Amino acid sequence: MNRRAFLAGTGRAALGAGVASISACATRDRRMTLWDAPGHPFASRVARLIPELMNEAEVPGCSMALIKDGRPFWRQGFGVKSVATGEPVGNGAVFEAASISKTVFSYAILKLAEQGVIGLDTPLTSYAKTPFLEGDPRLQQITARRVLAHTAGFQDWRSKKEPLAIHFAPGEGFRYSGEGYFYLQSVMTRLVGHEHSDECARFEADLDVCATDIDSTLKQRLLMPFGMMSSAYLWNEDLKRHTVSPHDADGKPFAKPPPTGSASARYAAAGGLHTTATDYAAFLLEIVNPKPPDDYRLTQASLDEMVRPQVKLPADVQIDGATSWALGWAVQERATGNVIVHSGGQAGFQSLTMASVPRKAGFILFTNSDNGWKLFHHPKFVKSMNELLDGEVN
Repeated sequence: MNRRAFLAGTGRAALGAGVASISACATRDRRMTLWDAPGHPFASRVARLIPELMNEAEVPGCSMALIKDGRPFWRQGFGVKSVATGEPVGNGAVFEAASISKTVFSYAILKLAEQGVIGLDTPLTSYAKTPFLEGDPRLQQITARRVLAHTAGFQDWRSKKEPLAIHFAPGEGFRYSGEGYFYLQSVMTRLVGHEHSDECARFEADLDVCATDIDSTLKQRLLMPFGMMSSAYLWNEDLKRHTVSPHDADGKPFAKPPPTGSASARYAAAGGLHTTATDYAAFLLEIVNPKPPDDYRLTQASLDEMVRPQVKLPADVQIDGATSWALGWAVQERATGNVIVHSGGQAGFQSLTMASVPRKAGFILFTNSDNGWKLFHHPKFVKSMNELLDGEVN
């Protein structure tokens, strides 16, 4: 099942540079010690529910973190990192975030906009060294805002059968696009990073991409300042040791090569983040209960713009139960208050995050299985998470 469809049409009732050792994450932020507070009845119920649903969905392992009242509330790892080894999933387990990576990248772009490095509504052609697409004057209408809101007009990914194209006038439609994020990532690199022309590879439709410093750029500009010390786009030995194995729909583990520099240059923004539930929750806290703005954190005005609906989704577009799209986030516009949401899915991994900014509540759930969507879509899971998001948990 397409990961962008599995929460569709469900309305309110559904959910719809180097780095320090991973051991440093235990002491990097005092507020994270709250994770280990005594159990709450709701957290205890979720802790019983997840293994039940994992068994039903045939998901080998997952990691989850909840935020409540703008603070870390509860976290736990479940199951195994690989059925081949039986090693349990701990709170330090690293998962592929897949398309949830877009939320982190979007935040970094908005900070560059605050700093005057890039204009949200300035044509990206103003910054690009070479045209992203030849022969279409509508390229001049594509901006960072339109990329982040998926209104640029590109398809998700190019292929030999479907070459890269602009499918509608930018700003006048919606089409979810990894290509747009790749374009914006290449602009970011041109503005604040570097390309390594000695490490290149060929991707879809014979596209040649050279490695960049996107990993160190995003570490320095967001991951490390936010205390996300177990997160990266390129592996180091610590990260590799903590990374879980992907599993197919039959529950079989399989190997995936570590990300290369050229692959990160192609996919980091759209889906290349490797992280833990604890780390991602630290990022989510900066959305729902931010620290004061600084060289890395957004002002409240920018945060408000990030989660403000930018485009209504057409009736025939069903993604994560959303009714509109903001900057890097889908939005479920509910009577009880808007909820931001993003899911992710790539071979062997499924992930989901949702948050209510007004209630300062949310969650992140990572799974190491192609079956993860079955867990997210289960009515019992939906009901429990809606209680959190709608403010029904005391």
